[in-house]
Amino acid sequence: MREWQIKRRERTHMLIELGGLVVKAELVELTDDDRATLYGAFLWMADKLRSDQGDHAAALWKRRGKRAFEAEALPESDPPAIGAP
Repeated sequence: MREWQIKRRERTHMLIELGGLVVKAELVELTDDDRATLYGAFLWMADKLRSDQGDHAAALWKRRGKRAFEAEALPESDPPAIGAP
């Protein structure tokens, strides 16, 4: 496989993962799949990250995202056995 093909597949994989995050965050449903709203929100985030509060915002968002991933990875508690108190 040629190098450009490998790079293209890697980029495609990254874009699919990023789209999955948009879906996972329920942004598609919350915006009624309004691409202009989603793009506007992303532009707002980019402006925030470029501002003097960018480091704080990035740290906050990263913590929240990590917690969400961790909570998702936790196994659901087993249902109680029939007749158990």
